[in-house]
Amino acid sequence: MTTAKYTFPTIHHRTIEIDGLEIFYREAGRTDAPTVLLLHGFPTSSHMFRNLIPVLADRYHVVAPDYPGFGLSSMPSREDFAYSFERYAEIVDNFVTKLGINSYTIYVMDYGAPTGFRLALRHPERITGMIVQNGNAYEEGLSPFWDQLKAYWANNSQETRDALRPLMSLDVTKFQYLDGVRDQTRVDPANWLYDQQFLDRPGNIEIQLDLFFDYRNNVALYPQFQQFFRDRQPPTLIVWGKNDSIFPAPGAEAFKRDIPKAELHLIDSGHFALEDRADEIIPLIQDFLERTL
Repeated sequence: MTTAKYTFPTIHHRTIEIDGLEIFYREAGRTDAPTVLLLHGFPTSSHMFRNLIPVLADRYHVVAPDYPGFGLSSMPSREDFAYSFERYAEIVDNFVTKLGINSYTIYVMDYGAPTGFRLALRHPERITGMIVQNGNAYEEGLSPFWDQLKAYWANNSQETRDALRPLMSLDVTKFQYLDGVRDQTRVDPANWLYDQQFLDRPGNIEIQLDLFFDYRNNVALYPQFQQFFRDRQPPTLIVWGKNDSIFPAPGAEAFKRDIPKAELHLIDSGHFALEDRADEIIPLIQDFLERTL
């Protein structure tokens, strides 16, 4: 009788100093293989990619950083660090440069989209492809959920700011993971508990409110992101939880206007579709990378 042998890649959990900050990141795979850069959303961290990294690491160099104020990266004070998506793009740009990475496919989810698409504007020649999972770049992708944030953008008052504080509660964090999910037993409750402990750090809610206000600058950049899509036509896979009440399905479909050859898959899931539909999404990613890298 022959015993089957299984191999599991080594996943490294590292920190590196970028612009005076300790940036935590997960890394796996051969460093001379094509790189897949995983950019997380709100309110999570590179933890959201813990199941994806090992299945890609056999063929690719996989890197997933935590942004400042998220996960295990530094959380400098608001007085010492300008929390903005432009600054996040700069940090990630310096991060990949310090690691010696000069080309990459980006996986963008939620906050990862404005961060990753800014990288694309900075260095379009470095983008070998895009995997978009509930990462918005179109007005059609802003659901009524965003009305309260738009009120904040229009009037940055203490009242409009305070109205958004409940979005950092445990109930809302849990909601983001479970809303639109058919079988909630597929979602590990440790997800929202892990995320919440970082949101609950003293000072972090103010950081998140600063980022909510800065998000208006992402919307202003949508035309530039879309111009990049039209000009460069990057190989693109869209795997989108179609039941997402934050970034609804029309935001996914809009990519096809500018990248007609984009591969679009609307998944029967919600915002964090990779959590409950990894069995459906990961084979799509593996097939896409095999053909494009």
